Amino acid sequence: MSSYTREDVTFDSHGTSCAAWLYRPAGVENPPIVVMAHGFAAIRALRLDAYAARFAEAGYAVLVFDYRGWGDSSGEPRRVLDIGAQQQDWRAGVAYARSIEGVDTTRVVAWGSSFGGGHALHLAAVDHDLAAVIAQVPHISGPASAFARSPQMIARLIGAGVRDQLGALIGREPHRLSAVGEPGSVAMMTSPDALPMAERLAGDRYEELLGENDVAARIALRVPFYSPGRSAHKITAPTLVQIAKHDIVTPFDVAMKAARRIPKGEIRTYDCQHFEPYLEPHFDTVVADQLAFLATHVPPVPDLA
Repeated sequence: MSSYTREDVTFDSHGTSCAAWLYRPAGVENPPIVVMAHGFAAIRALRLDAYAARFAEAGYAVLVFDYRGWGDSSGEPRRVLDIGAQQQDWRAGVAYARSIEGVDTTRVVAWGSSFGGGHALHLAAVDHDLAAVIAQVPHISGPASAFARSPQMIARLIGAGVRDQLGALIGREPHRLSAVGEPGSVAMMTSPDALPMAERLAGDRYEELLGENDVAARIALRVPFYSPGRSAHKITAPTLVQIAKHDIVTPFDVAMKAARRIPKGEIRTYDCQHFEPYLEPHFDTVVADQLAFLATHVPPVPDLA
């Protein structure tokens, strides 16, 4: 195993600074670089460092960033999930990775989880210079994710979204919803594993991060129209899609259908729910599959034969 260093860096995304961690493996010249970002209303501090450490130990450079307005990145107002802006942040992060000295800028991997997995797939459909893509329990279909709730709950979420959107038009502060909540609560994600796993992901920082468990409600109006899976057939890079068999947030059948349309797609399935891959007993298996995929398609030392 290789050791590594980690430094705090920033990059510009449309005039705003995104905070990132840059991991560099020791003893590897010009390593490939993995660009990573988290899912819906999540920040890099929620266990992305665990994945990045594994990649760095295996000989990869890693860039892990927070979206504008989230986590340690700049941007106001805070915690307004703008899909187009997050897509811009992905493009800016990849562009920055391609400018870093001492890494192989021709071998950039996009790694995204949940909503970030959807962003990674969306990016890969247009950026054909990516060396590979890893999409962990990715967001695939807006309608499938948004309408997997009771009609009454959908109506309440839409009502909150309309209130927030109208308020934004007249300059009011965002009307917010909990990002993660108990089943049956008025929150954006309420699968049975959502809140318990969010607490486990936060660990010792749970109380500190609890105040950031919200998102501007207008996103409830936009999720139904965001379906990265529709462009799956346009992805040319080798792509690992990891799907949870008991996923409510990204239904299994929908994810499988989209993954099978990726020309160089590889599918791995896991007997778990949407949030469980981040922690044991599933994490080791999930990340081992990612490392095996990378070793095959983007080895730390390229095969020159």
